[in-house]
Amino acid sequence: MAADASLSPAAKSLVSATAGFDALFKNDNVGARAAFSAPSDPSPFHLLGLGAVAFLEAALGMEPGLMAEATKILQSAEQGAKRAEAEARKAGSATGSARTKGGVDGHGDGGGRFVPGVEWEILHADTVVLLGLTQALSESYMGYLQCLYSLNAAHGKFTKLYKAVFPSGLDGYRTPAPSHAPSRSSSIPPTPSQSKFLSTTDPDSDPQHTISKATSLLSLASGSSGSYPSPNGSTATLSVPPSGATSPLSSSSTTSLSAAPAPKKGGGGLFGRWGSASLLSVASSAPRSPEAEREKKAREEEERWQRERPAEGPVEEMVVAGSAFGYGLFNLVFSLLPKRVQSVVGIFGFKYDRALALQALAISAGVHTLIEGDGGTASAGTDVHGVFAGLTLMTFHGVVLLLSGYQADEAKTVRTYKTIVDSIQARYPTGALWVLNRAKILRMTGEPDEAISVLQAALSAEDNGDVKRFVQADTLLVFELAWTLLSQRQFEEAAEAFIRMTALNSWSHATYFFIAAGCFLAVGEKAKAQELIDKIPDLVTKKKVGGKDLPTEVFIKKKMEFWKEKAKRHNIDATKLVDVIGINPAWEMGLFWNLHQRTTNEVATACIKDLASIAPSISVVSPVLDGTPPQKTLAELDTPDEQALRSLLLGVMHRTLGLFGPARELLESARATGSHAKVNTWVPGVALFEEAVLVLKVEDSVRALDEADKLLDQAQSHAAKSEIDLSSRLDSRIALLRDEIGKKRAAS
Repeated sequence: MAADASLSPAAKSLVSATAGFDALFKNDNVGARAAFSAPSDPSPFHLLGLGAVAFLEAALGMEPGLMAEATKILQSAEQGAKRAEAEARKAGSATGSARTKGGVDGHGDGGGRFVPGVEWEILHADTVVLLGLTQALSESYMGYLQCLYSLNAAHGKFTKLYKAVFPSGLDGYRTPAPSHAPSRSSSIPPTPSQSKFLSTTDPDSDPQHTISKATSLLSLASGSSGSYPSPNGSTATLSVPPSGATSPLSSSSTTSLSAAPAPKKGGGGLFGRWGSASLLSVASSAPRSPEAEREKKAREEEERWQRERPAEGPVEEMVVAGSAFGYGLFNLVFSLLPKRVQSVVGIFGFKYDRALALQALAISAGVHTLIEGDGGTASAGTDVHGVFAGLTLMTFHGVVLLLSGYQADEAKTVRTYKTIVDSIQARYPTGALWVLNRAKILRMTGEPDEAISVLQAALSAEDNGDVKRFVQADTLLVFELAWTLLSQRQFEEAAEAFIRMTALNSWSHATYFFIAAGCFLAVGEKAKAQELIDKIPDLVTKKKVGGKDLPTEVFIKKKMEFWKEKAKRHNIDATKLVDVIGINPAWEMGLFWNLHQRTTNEVATACIKDLASIAPSISVVSPVLDGTPPQKTLAELDTPDEQALRSLLLGVMHRTLGLFGPARELLESARATGSHAKVNTWVPGVALFEEAVLVLKVEDSVRALDEADKLLDQAQSHAAKSEIDLSSRLDSRIALLRDEIGKKRAAS
């Protein structure tokens, strides 16, 4: 990497702070804090890093008590970024933006490609996002209002930055994996307020100087490839997603940013032309001579190459990666909100495009920089925004694979997911977050034993001191391990993992004990199960999230009351509830995490036999069962609630085995019986969703897509009822599945 002397003050601060993020992503949050605190006068970059560490420790560990520290640090970072931005703009305006690549009077850099101070604009937006999330974790109504206000402000900033940095869309930019859709470009050139982000005097923009060192970096990891002549006559290869209809980007309602000098006609900057008369003249309908046409095409090719060339230096990389990340993150988050919440945030003017969001995040995750050093020009790692973009994409693809039930192209989704994980884990091999996603991929692709080994090895290495320990990130590893063990019927180990969660964070201990109790029941450890159940009533009295109970704890309280009523009917003491539990609570809760779809055939078969062994007999003929009548016990399913739940579980497990006929009968039975349930009123909606998944798996046709859509319409009517347990999770799953159906229609 270039010596520090060749970097501007802003670039030096960014590189210094990046070392702290590198430590954080390697599980070394102590080292990260030390790196961020090292400067005697920490820059806004360092303060943002300190705030991010505090936020992650609180959020991953579900520890709201740590939020005060994060809020204080992030507020300092926000004020510092605002001051730095104002100083850079003032300095740039005073000099007419004439500068060297080192920045204007040390106030800002812009990376040579953008005007000084744009890096502080992005940093300011970053702090606003984290502050908003911090306010939400305060668990107060005022906190949620402050969060919504902050996100609205940040959304406006990132939208404006996106239009300025990507005036012609995202096509052609490097990504670590195939993008999901062509980019949407702005329907008009950037306005003066947007063009202020773009340099008009870039001394390093000479294509003869840079194209030779950039050509090797201009191909995508995969996808369709195209080539075009570079300005110096050579051919540069670019990978460009297929073109599609463009749609105007919605304009944000935020206040206009301060004016900047108008771009000079024919300016040498990367984007200087996009707001200038030279661009507008392209639209002229006047006849052109052959020579003028050639000049026009050459100019367009040069502009296109400069627009898509790799970033040069850490600040330029931050601007490109940060703008893409912020815009993509907000579009993706808003697209995943439940319908009821979307109707509320729509008041603020939020509009989203999920396909564009995924492409923007992929661009951010794939941005690389060219670094001049003694060994020549080389490609160096990614900006911290790129790492967070990769993490966002991992999370999204993991959620799609886990909860949607059906994918239009599962192989492609897995391929994309794996490529992103490989890219980041190569840089941070011991980071818990990347190990977590590696294990998720293994579980989703039918290798649960390997997933268990990966998770246990990572946790063991931390226990032995071989790698740094990030306790809050450990909670995610242990939680994934617990579910994976349960999916393999390793009940006692799963129970231990769920109980371990109570020592790692302060989230719903009642939920952990509820599932662990089910694990002990599955192996006949009734005393251990009852001990955990006895602890639940005191735990669910604690209020969460703005004074309201957590959705899972609302569900658990209803279930506890249901068991008590059943015990009373059978004259059983309330201290022996385990004797009347018919459906294992671990299997029941697993429905909401879609546990049963990804189990092995052996596990699904064993679960079907367990459920069928409870009286009364099931009415559906199954090739898995031998027809032996079940024995009557106190746990007999004597209510529509229990019978509907069993039918739902059996339907999902038969579908996992590919026994679609019995599966559909059972799911329809769950719908019919569930309509008479008093407590399990959520069953019909979930059964409709699972039936839609079944229809899509049975037949690959337009008719199947139409039938699935109709079933989802009915399921949505259940998800819209706030009194239905965990209705927001059903709402989100419906949205994910509809998205997959839409992709399938587009590909048909």
